[in-house]
Amino acid sequence: MSLWSTPVIEEFLSSWPLFQNTYLVGWSIALLLSLVGVLAVARDQIFIGAAMSQAGALGIALAMWIGAWVAPTTLPWFHSDEFLSAMAVAFSLVAALMTGGWAETDRESHEAITGWVFLLSASLSILIVSHSPHGLEEIHRLLASSIIGATRADVWAFSALAGLTALFLTAAHRRTLLFLMDPAMAAAVGMHTGRWAAIISTLLGLAVGLSIRSSGMLYTFGCLVLPALIAKNLCREVGPMFLVAPLVAILTSIITFVLANHYDYPPAPMTVALLSLLLTLAWLFRRLRRTNGMF
Repeated sequence: MSLWSTPVIEEFLSSWPLFQNTYLVGWSIALLLSLVGVLAVARDQIFIGAAMSQAGALGIALAMWIGAWVAPTTLPWFHSDEFLSAMAVAFSLVAALMTGGWAETDRESHEAITGWVFLLSASLSILIVSHSPHGLEEIHRLLASSIIGATRADVWAFSALAGLTALFLTAAHRRTLLFLMDPAMAAAVGMHTGRWAAIISTLLGLAVGLSIRSSGMLYTFGCLVLPALIAKNLCREVGPMFLVAPLVAILTSIITFVLANHYDYPPAPMTVALLSLLLTLAWLFRRLRRTNGMF
């Protein structure tokens, strides 16, 4: 029986009423992260995504620790999902600014700070919740990347954020490309490169911080860097990457969500696995293109 036979599609459609929020949020997150991921990959700052994802997990762990010490009747907001998301965004933003802005002028310092943020966040997120069974379960869920439980509000939020990000990148397309490709030239023509670095760091931190709460670290980091890396190997210039990366992310996530539903696999790891396979093929394609003198 073919992978795309009628029963496979019918099973997916029959699951739509129950899991439509999960599917829509997963696809919206893939679109959002693939767009901002080009900003990191084009500057060869791939590991920033891992550092921001881990910092977001630290924010969630700290939020749960704070909630455990605050009575629900006194300050109920500290026990809400909104507080967890706010802490994830805040810590991801700080990590993005530290790794992408403060270390902008020194490559060695940039790599050192990125590694420090990742390791510090990874260790503290485990230590903070080590005596809380619920906290450890939540951290493990973030690592395993489960999208189950998304709400209609999440659908609207991520759809709006993806749309606004696409609108911003379209409106500032030429300036964004100039900053990504030649920061020195951008500064020479009057662009405030420090401000642009802060804007890009803020976009990355906001996207990662919001996504990690809903989709976990694996899916967040995978959708952030893998579609952009695939696009980088397929495209000769940075500009087309903003079209190819989202297209790869959306098509791959749709295919894997359908297949994961049919074969009863978690959709997030399956998406990252297929994206990794596609990146391998993209590397081979680029090598063949160079060998044949087509690059």
